[in-house]
Amino acid sequence: MKITLSAAGVRITLVATAIGAAACVPHLSPLSGTTLPASALPRPTMPPGRAKIVFNWELQDRETTTRGEGAARVAFPDSARLDFFLAGGIAGGGAVLIGDSLQAPGGDFIRKLIPPPPMLWAALGRLALPNLPDTVIRGEGMSVRADIGRPVNWRLTFHGDTLVRVERVDGDRVLEWVDRSDPKHVSYRNTVARRSLQLTITRTDEVPSFDASIWRLGR
Repeated sequence: MKITLSAAGVRITLVATAIGAAACVPHLSPLSGTTLPASALPRPTMPPGRAKIVFNWELQDRETTTRGEGAARVAFPDSARLDFFLAGGIAGGGAVLIGDSLQAPGGDFIRKLIPPPPMLWAALGRLALPNLPDTVIRGEGMSVRADIGRPVNWRLTFHGDTLVRVERVDGDRVLEWVDRSDPKHVSYRNTVARRSLQLTITRTDEVPSFDASIWRLGR
């Protein structure tokens, strides 16, 4: 028996899919705590010097899970190169991030692995957001949270001076976030695409220098 789907049926299916995706996007909770001045907002940066960070990664993209190993080479103040390898030693892909300029060739695979620059910097512990007005800051104990923009575009959470969470917001919906409450286990989630990346840090080595060629992909 041959089954056909009418144009109306296709529209209904697409609407139902969109509604289902929206239902998975969490709401932004209200800020709580004592109002703080703008000077209370921490400004975390990369540690001085250079380091190589070795990690295991797991990408969940809807119903598919991919795993492997990787390394990040980071240099103060604003340069990073990340390389991802599929489990079994199969070649993967890489990206170079300098300031807010991201190079990530390699097609769909690497685009799913690499978050946008503000999120990628957040995963590495550096705050690098576009300049936006209207910042509201509140504190509770050692925790400081800030909403940036009007309407809110970003929610930041700090423990002391350490960046632990960055959320990108549209209206009252959290579209994507990075969480590094445990700096050995860093999580990125795109709630709209239902895609997540988990990084488990296995080693961090300070290094004296990097060859300049690493900032050119393909080396």
